[in-house]
Amino acid sequence: MDRVLTMKQTTPFKLGRKRPTVRGPRLSLKNYLLKSLPTPPAHVNYVPNATTALSEMYDNDTLGDCVIACMGHVEGVLTGNAGAPGGEILPNEQIISLYSSIGGYVPGDPSTDNGCDEQTALNWWQQNGLVSGRNKIAAWVVVDGANLQEVHTTLWLFENLIFGFELPDEWITPFPSQSGFTWKVAGPPNPENGHCVAGVGYDRTGVRISTWGMLGVIQAAAIAEYATTPNQGELYTVLSQDAISRATLKAPNGFDFSQLQADIESLRG
Repeated sequence: MDRVLTMKQTTPFKLGRKRPTVRGPRLSLKNYLLKSLPTPPAHVNYVPNATTALSEMYDNDTLGDCVIACMGHVEGVLTGNAGAPGGEILPNEQIISLYSSIGGYVPGDPSTDNGCDEQTALNWWQQNGLVSGRNKIAAWVVVDGANLQEVHTTLWLFENLIFGFELPDEWITPFPSQSGFTWKVAGPPNPENGHCVAGVGYDRTGVRISTWGMLGVIQAAAIAEYATTPNQGELYTVLSQDAISRATLKAPNGFDFSQLQADIESLRG
């Protein structure tokens, strides 16, 4: 789950996403989309306000902390689009602390560098925040990767996606050396290649993703193939209070925010 990869034989990169061990109660986005929801625009791009945060590696070159790094990238997008120039950057010591709390990593002990699963990480984020009890999310919900309209609607409304999947070998051999790479359907997923990336926009070419401090594109067919249950994939969005407020302005009568809030409270109880 966290094997080392080498780009041009000099720069190591690591993976580290685990399959969920327990699938507890989850909220699905489709249950809150109303018939009056407007059609999402042809393209959205949340990168410009978060370029600094999205350029961060967050130790994913030396550790299998891709889930934690993805959380950092999403936080950068949410804070950047809420007004923080370039997006908030998490200190590397906080990245390590999160990896220890969520994934059991003990600094200096490579045997504990075993990655994380998204659901455990998202529950932690909701309950504890990312930095000293701050940066909590209001909720996280499941998105249907086989439904492109739902994928686009999610990104338009909530400004983020979190992909969990097992990469086909062709995506990392050869390894992408810079931003601008494209992931398309390319053979079977490899269980050793568990990885987590952030979705930060979309256009006609696919969904823009952020990983390893680079930006690329994943095509719609590849999302349906690899980020769905049949191939052990997952797709989520996290909801911050700021993003919910902005989403209500985009689609005031198209999303059942009150029911979502009621369901969030019922799960807490």
